Amino acid sequence: MYIHLNGLKLFAFHGVMPQEGKTGAEYTIDIRLKTDFSAAAETDNLEDTVNYAEVYRRIKEEMEIPSRLLEHVSFRIARRLMDDFPTLTEVRICLYKQNPPMGADCRSVGTEATYIR
Repeated sequence: MYIHLNGLKLFAFHGVMPQEGKTGAEYTIDIRLKTDFSAAAETDNLEDTVNYAEVYRRIKEEMEIPSRLLEHVSFRIARRLMDDFPTLTEVRICLYKQNPPMGADCRSVGTEATYIR
């Protein structure tokens, strides 16, 4: 059973180049969370599943912490979600920086990682 949050758009200040820490950039995140939500499917109670709004809040908080590498940001987000939501057994995160400053005509660059408890 998976919960998906796709196309989350956030503005943040990640990057190796000094200008990235000053001007920031737009990021897009896709998250897949593995958890057993069979009880919620039966009861229709939010308490029996993972609250999407709370997941988003934690992602937003982690994105507000500047980092040099997207790999590090992805790791922090996954670790935070696993720590805060004990029913998660797997987190897959795709993190993309839009219009990266690398001298190429490129819509986005990013990372994809899967973390398993």
